[in-house]
Amino acid sequence: MADPHGFLTVNKREAPKRPVAERVRDWAEVGAEESAAERAADVAQQATRCMDCGIPFCHSGSAGCPLGNLIPEWNDLVRRGRWDAASDRLHATNNFPEVTGRICPAPCEAACVLSIAENDTGGSVTIKRIEQAIADAAFEAEAVTPAPATVTTGRRVAVVGSGPGGLAAAQQLTRAGHEVTVFERDDRLGGLLRYGIPAFKLDKGVIDRRIDQMRSEGTRFVTDCEVGTDVTVTQLRERFDAVVLAVGALRARDNPDVRGRELDGIHLAMEHLVLANRECEGDGVSPVTAHGKHVVIIGGGDTGADCLGTAHRQGALSVTQLDYHPEAPVVRDEERSPWPSWPMVLRTSPAHAEGGTRRYEVAVQRFLGDERGRVRAMSLAEVRVTRDAEGRRHVAPIGEEVELPCELALLAIGFEGVEHSALLDGLGLTLTDRGVISCGPDWQTTAPGVFVCGDAHRGASLVVWAIAEGRSVANAVDGFLTGNSDLPAPVRPTALPLQVL
Repeated sequence: MADPHGFLTVNKREAPKRPVAERVRDWAEVGAEESAAERAADVAQQATRCMDCGIPFCHSGSAGCPLGNLIPEWNDLVRRGRWDAASDRLHATNNFPEVTGRICPAPCEAACVLSIAENDTGGSVTIKRIEQAIADAAFEAEAVTPAPATVTTGRRVAVVGSGPGGLAAAQQLTRAGHEVTVFERDDRLGGLLRYGIPAFKLDKGVIDRRIDQMRSEGTRFVTDCEVGTDVTVTQLRERFDAVVLAVGALRARDNPDVRGRELDGIHLAMEHLVLANRECEGDGVSPVTAHGKHVVIIGGGDTGADCLGTAHRQGALSVTQLDYHPEAPVVRDEERSPWPSWPMVLRTSPAHAEGGTRRYEVAVQRFLGDERGRVRAMSLAEVRVTRDAEGRRHVAPIGEEVELPCELALLAIGFEGVEHSALLDGLGLTLTDRGVISCGPDWQTTAPGVFVCGDAHRGASLVVWAIAEGRSVANAVDGFLTGNSDLPAPVRPTALPLQVL
């Protein structure tokens, strides 16, 4: 166990960032360059802050990490300079720590014992930063090598979707000896990791090097393939002994009732982000650009922040982010969100530090267009949010309307569930009231031999939850095919989402 007095002598220090004026001119990750020696020394010192807390809530699935990452163990290994052993412990519970170390909002840090009284302790251990450092150091040392199965089962599994849940399930099942094929409808692999998350948060080479490892282990990948159309359900059933649905929950929430919604220049957030990522991949200039425009982002969550950072890099004249909720407190309110639960606090991403304005307790009343049918402004009003006896949310205007210039409006107001498809129809699967695919305690849907995991099962949630469910569904599929499984299963399908974004 790490030094129980470390937090008393070492101040918390987050990973350094590149200057704003520099990073908004490119799409590279926002983190500052550090030599391997500088990073190792600084991160080892931060790991010293991990204390002998007795009960490490940081890796409790109910509050902290759903993967059950052995955080105190690899913190102590890093503190003692045993980076190779730290990588082994980290990879024992997480297939893609280099991804979660970059983009996870870190529920583990919210559940850290040192976050109980942040003013007295200096705040939580920088778990996310340490995790990324361990993973990156392992790749740099070429210690992340293929781990192919020693025995093959002769059973074949299809995984539909190459997001974090599908990739985690595929890697686990390949290592268990099954022949796994991952089907992806896009032209490149990674799902939302590839096209939904901006490159300044997650360099796409990070995805590519892990997929190279998976290919070397024996996992097959098929891109540009819509399962249910390009490969029919009948063909899928004939060729594979089990199917894992990791299709995500990409049906975006819209607000078609707002007057003027039909005007040009009003887009769903994912339209903006996907096209921007495709431009970064070399597919040509995005037709949905913020360049030279007044941009308004509707929605205060992570997706809105991704649009904000993207708009900065595209050269927006101004960016305003709207949220109909009141501004959250900077520190945890113990009555509303007691430790170690996920705190309802104001979250500031690197994109917010780059500029733009955040406005709270306001909502769009109508969009205003020009003579060409393009949006030129929106009308806003202060609002009050209430709930009725059934818990339904109501947003009512309480003030006069004001006009805000807007030449590009981005709707980042969440997701409604799984997209309807020929695949679901062919399997005879229907969606729940929450728009997701239900399953039994063994992760199996109502279609025999067909399993589900990730956002397709729990709704739009965190990458770390998708990986946890991918690992768990691999255990279930392995048991279904062989009668027993030694693969880990960190979460149960009855678990509720920690946070819906």
